[in-house]
Amino acid sequence: MLKKIYKLGELTLMENYKKIEREKHTLIDLFWECTLSCNAKCKHCGSSAEKRKYEGELTTEEIKNAFKQIANDMDAHKILINVTGGEPLVRQDLCEVMEYATNELGFHWGMTTNGILLNDENIQKLKKANMETISISIDGLEETHDIFRGVPGSYKLIMNNIKKLKQADFVKYLQVTTVFHKENIHQLQELYEVMVSLGLNSWRLLVMDPIGRANENSDLLLNGKEIKQLLDFIKSKKKDKRLELAYGCAGFLGLDYEKEVRKHYFYCRTGINIASILYNGDLFVCPNVPRVKRFIQGNIKTDNFKDVWDNKYQEFRKKDRTKCEECSKCEYWEYCLGGAFHTWNFTENKQNQCVYHMMDKV
Repeated sequence: MLKKIYKLGELTLMENYKKIEREKHTLIDLFWECTLSCNAKCKHCGSSAEKRKYEGELTTEEIKNAFKQIANDMDAHKILINVTGGEPLVRQDLCEVMEYATNELGFHWGMTTNGILLNDENIQKLKKANMETISISIDGLEETHDIFRGVPGSYKLIMNNIKKLKQADFVKYLQVTTVFHKENIHQLQELYEVMVSLGLNSWRLLVMDPIGRANENSDLLLNGKEIKQLLDFIKSKKKDKRLELAYGCAGFLGLDYEKEVRKHYFYCRTGINIASILYNGDLFVCPNVPRVKRFIQGNIKTDNFKDVWDNKYQEFRKKDRTKCEECSKCEYWEYCLGGAFHTWNFTENKQNQCVYHMMDKV
């Protein structure tokens, strides 16, 4: 009971913090969706990316000019550019662009990648481009991973590439991200030992969200019992100092798990501290959010980013931006505020995946 009272007190402080952050809306994370093209076809992909050419992709000069404009108007040293895709390393000018963004403009940057193209040549290019952080996807043991990602032989290749990256010894923060689903949830302990052997800074564990291509593979989504199994596993490893484990950002988890399975309480910062430049220059929020037309705030080819950031994005900074009748009745509404924006159903105005209630029904 005392622990519950303590946590409720902390959550109240967190809600006050959220209010201040909504008002200040200081940009911390700027995602650049550098391409939608990908050399894999993953069953969970929120962008439904695949190996094909997408028309309208920003040119080298267009994205350089965009970063220059932002650096001129804002403090580049305080902004982390998170490069994502598609698969970033499919884009041939990636390291040229990011070397310019760091050396000339002062940004910090990191990347999310499937790891397939992390060969010797690209590792050296990334080093020259001053990449500081990287998150590499491993979604199960060998056979499971290869099937889920749609690339035979990719598991062994990625494992070898991670070892090469470690040997290069320039990345400040090396992380592996694993998306858990029906076919790999039973592999938790085996995967844990694999991750420990890699010498990572952290292992990030996610659940497969009902977005993008995952909706075509809904039979793989975890139920409440399986999600609870995942969270209990993370809690059980807190005293094992060999590897830091952290649950992903999606969803309020209830008092049994909040700040137990990740360092912070749930807070969906999309549009508050997070923005993105999409592959075609559209100014958006977290790239995982459904591409609802009204969420596009402008385009970097025609609009000044700081003006858009300061004067638009207003819908995302409202406390009740995701609220429905069911949510308003929940005892944790003040702390959850409707859950993750990227799993919200904007057609039916409800949360597609409330992890807390899924587990509460177990």
